[in-house]
Amino acid sequence: MRFLHLADLHLGKSIHGVSLLENGDQPCWVDRFLDLAAEVKPDAVLIAGDVYDRSAPSGDAVQLLSRMLTALAERKIPVLLVAGNHDSAQRLSFLGPILARGGVHISRPLYESAELRHVTLEDAHGPVTFWLLPYVFPALIAQSLGDESLRDNDTALRALLARQPIDYTQRNVLIAHQNVTAGGAEAPRGGSETMVGGVGQVDYTVFDGFDYVALGHIHGAYAVGRDTVRYAGSPLCYHFDETRQRAKGPVLVELGAKGEPVRTETRLIPPLHPMRELRGSYAELRDEMLADPRRGEYLRLVLTDCRVTPEIAAFFRDLTESRESILMELCSDYAAFAGESAGAGGGAPEKGLAELFGDFYTERSGGIPPTDRDRELLAFAQRQTLQADARSAPTEKETEALLDYLLRQEGRR
Repeated sequence: MRFLHLADLHLGKSIHGVSLLENGDQPCWVDRFLDLAAEVKPDAVLIAGDVYDRSAPSGDAVQLLSRMLTALAERKIPVLLVAGNHDSAQRLSFLGPILARGGVHISRPLYESAELRHVTLEDAHGPVTFWLLPYVFPALIAQSLGDESLRDNDTALRALLARQPIDYTQRNVLIAHQNVTAGGAEAPRGGSETMVGGVGQVDYTVFDGFDYVALGHIHGAYAVGRDTVRYAGSPLCYHFDETRQRAKGPVLVELGAKGEPVRTETRLIPPLHPMRELRGSYAELRDEMLADPRRGEYLRLVLTDCRVTPEIAAFFRDLTESRESILMELCSDYAAFAGESAGAGGGAPEKGLAELFGDFYTERSGGIPPTDRDRELLAFAQRQTLQADARSAPTEKETEALLDYLLRQEGRR
């Protein structure tokens, strides 16, 4: 059986104020992916979460996903899709049973049932069962299983999978959206993934017994612990840090008979607007930009020998615009002006972590800022995330308050 594994589409994403949907990047990627699917003719397409960039996506983002899924359904290619932490599991599963009749299978919210939605497909070697695990956290699993002793991600997920009617003598594929590590060691990341680090770790051995584990959540593409537990990575760079990752594209997986080696191959899809970061002195950047006529890029320029002056900003802005590129960020890390960095449209001071939490909450709740009570709970969650002493546990009252908050958010979405 051959299937394409992708994840972290983040439809509706904007970078430095540029909408990747409105500027054509995401529609172009969808078109190129559909061309790849027509070429490869996979037996299924697996989408491992973060389909949208926010839990309340724009109409255009919804329409783009609809176009993609409709095209796959018309080609009789089954789609197996799970909700990520950026998605609303409730909204994404809307009309799930009806869509399943057309071959589009979407994970159900865990609070609806402790049994994961699963789909069995057949090939020459017999059945392959695909298990759809949406993004989960211990409190949600504890409530679903009725076991309040489940307090950490690793233990909770082991308990959840143990409840599933999985026949490990047959071939099984899991689609999940979690922070999976090998022995606690995480791959380097940054930018849009900075807050993931150290949060909700699950060891890859939780998934022992599955023939392949299709992961989403981390934007880099790599295997965790064993070759068959794998992140597909995001389809596009969503932060300049991600330009340091390997070239991006879906993973083509070939699953033979039970026990045979699983083959994987990354099928690259070039972006409409490649992202590039250049760092150097003003003279070096000027000469490199003048000598390299590349067009249609998203650029970040970092000066190392001087601050950004209006004249320098105007020069680089005019040059990039003449090449139909976008200068997304122009800044300086020159020691004498370490505090003076500016985006292409002007600088802004760094925000504190508490303020970033508040901004994130407001964005995800459709512009409604957190209440004082919600801010207290967010502050508590922040303290627990950054707690240096792992032996320090929250009080029962604090834990109940956080559980109540998280469940209210899940219901609100």
